[in-house]
Amino acid sequence: MLPHHGALPHRPHRVLVAGVSGSGKTTLAARIAAITGGSHTEIDSLFHGPKWVPRPEFLDDVLAFIAAESWTTEWQYGSARQVLAEHADLLVWLDLPFIRVTLPRVIRRTIRRRLYREKLWNGNVEGPFRTLLTDREHIVRWAISTRHKYDEQVPLLELQHPHLVVVRLRSQRDVERWLAGALRAATRS
Repeated sequence: MLPHHGALPHRPHRVLVAGVSGSGKTTLAARIAAITGGSHTEIDSLFHGPKWVPRPEFLDDVLAFIAAESWTTEWQYGSARQVLAEHADLLVWLDLPFIRVTLPRVIRRTIRRRLYREKLWNGNVEGPFRTLLTDREHIVRWAISTRHKYDEQVPLLELQHPHLVVVRLRSQRDVERWLAGALRAATRS
């Protein structure tokens, strides 16, 4: 695992961004794609069909976009994680402080989306915030219950896929330094 200031061994072409809900995966993936010149496919948009039902075409759509030479997406959904890792050359792990950074972000985002009834993927809208108490898959509860899963999954992923360069970013300052430093330097080579 490379630190945020470590030089990348090659120019990244196929990039995954991992992290708990609310850590900023999608925002970072879009920023990485802008720097590397590849496309950014928001994997949530492929997974969620109307009424939050998983789309049956999800894996076919994933296979279609990873066939491209250069792309960036979020590393999520158990059914796609393995194939994404097999095709990626870089995984960026957003391992930000949960209580101080990620939890407030996911709460603010969820409230904003609900208050403004933001249309998400395929016309979906966040459910009422009160369902936090009753819905085990409410996004805030999901973030809390899964906040430690990457501590196990990412090191295991590194063992299973030695070709995959892993960068762990532990603060927003690390993110900014890595984007401006190691990532930009790698794209110039």
